[in-house]
Amino acid sequence: MKIFKLLIAIIGVSLVLFSCHEKIDNPNRHLELGDFSAMRNSQYAVNSHRIREQILHIVHSDSDSTMADFRVRSYYLRRHPFLWIDRLGVDHRADSLMVYLRKVDKMGFSLSKFYVPQIEDDLRHLRNLDFDSGHYNINKILARLEYHLTKSYLRYTTGQRFGFINPRFIFNRLDVHDSDSVRVTYRTLFDMNMELPNRHFYASAFRKIRNDSVDFFLHEVQPRNPLYYYLLNRLNRGYLSVSERAKLICNMERFRWRIGDDPEKYKKYVMVNIPSFRLLAVDGDSVLTMRIGCGSFDTKTPLLISSVFRMDVNPQWIIPHSIIDKDIIRHLGNKHYFDSHNFIIRERRTGKTVNIYRVSRSMLESRDYLVVQRGGIGNSLGRIIFRFDNDFSVFLHDTSTKEVFSRDDRGVSHGCVRVEKPFDLAVFMLKDKDRDLIDKIHYSMTADVGRVNNPEEGSKEEEITDTLDHSKLIGSINVEPRIPLFIVYYTMYPGKDGKMREYDDVYGYDRVIYDYFRNFR
Repeated sequence: MKIFKLLIAIIGVSLVLFSCHEKIDNPNRHLELGDFSAMRNSQYAVNSHRIREQILHIVHSDSDSTMADFRVRSYYLRRHPFLWIDRLGVDHRADSLMVYLRKVDKMGFSLSKFYVPQIEDDLRHLRNLDFDSGHYNINKILARLEYHLTKSYLRYTTGQRFGFINPRFIFNRLDVHDSDSVRVTYRTLFDMNMELPNRHFYASAFRKIRNDSVDFFLHEVQPRNPLYYYLLNRLNRGYLSVSERAKLICNMERFRWRIGDDPEKYKKYVMVNIPSFRLLAVDGDSVLTMRIGCGSFDTKTPLLISSVFRMDVNPQWIIPHSIIDKDIIRHLGNKHYFDSHNFIIRERRTGKTVNIYRVSRSMLESRDYLVVQRGGIGNSLGRIIFRFDNDFSVFLHDTSTKEVFSRDDRGVSHGCVRVEKPFDLAVFMLKDKDRDLIDKIHYSMTADVGRVNNPEEGSKEEEITDTLDHSKLIGSINVEPRIPLFIVYYTMYPGKDGKMREYDDVYGYDRVIYDYFRNFR
């Protein structure tokens, strides 16, 4: 019985196979190459020349003006190879970039300024093979993706790595110093060395795309300062007013900048933050803080990095020519004015004092003569000055007008920084807290030191009254090692207790930054 059933099954399978063999015939076995032309769909035809034409059309209509934008246009105008696209479309590198670009709104920027909606729309049409003969023509889509991916990538990586603005360029074109019919010169308000994108950076950025290192590079360019991420979280914590958002965005930008030096590198340093009108003198865990007076809105204190190398007690003040031209030269010939301010006039070459009645306006304007305020009581620099290298003749110093520190708005000087606790700052500067040296500094800063009232013409007058203990007087003290000094501008910054503080935008720099961000908002 079993054998019978097996035979029936074999016969059935054989009949089926025989039947299939008889019915199946390959209809395509006689096809020739020309027969495939009927299968061609023009909507799927990728043409590199048409893509290039479309990219050049986009380039010529692009008027954005950041340095990254110029670099992108230059790349395609030079007809360099495509970076993101090939005949297979766009691969995972675009997806890696989009992970970061979708978060730019969390940084306070517009998604559209980084082409996020446009790129997502074109990627969707490309990957769904959803093309037409118009806006969604395959070559137009590929051209837009190539250009927009490159532009948004370079905008993002350059901005996160170096900052979205160059403060040296922006701030040093704010205040006019001099102008005529031919040219305009500006005051230098920002004088810090900082890292800026150069051709090597841009070449590296393009190379990362080709080498499939996009994700690594995007991670590498992120800001390093932890305060940036504190402000980023605060920006996205809840409802904020327009002014609150603007302040956060501007200070986040400052923390992107890669300044050539950083207080965090040092155990001991001095930092002056202009908007807070305060100075911090940090030595490890010890922090000395005090109020300061700084340059007014019209004569702003420049932002800079330097180091204190010397302290001069009872310094003379050689008055800058800008102040002579503005405030002093009109009093020439008024002996009472000069005597009441302890001003004398000296010949620059010889150092000899010149009788005020023999000095003309043209002599002072020639720069061959100096106006000097005698050191000691009543000197505008106070009783001690802290000298550091800079190109602006600005210093940290004491002041004879202590009442300035009781004011809220302490923008009062021509650019120098007046300190509330000059003696404490002098002790801070000392490496070895030698008691004898500290006593001499204190005595020299409080002793009744003054200049002779009426020096004879041609003298190099000496100061010193007979009642002073000359053995306790001290003139200059070298600061060894030098103490790093940072004059900065943060409208949000941690205080002595580590808590974030907010300050008024006294020089209007936040407005300048936020206005420039119209390129990204």
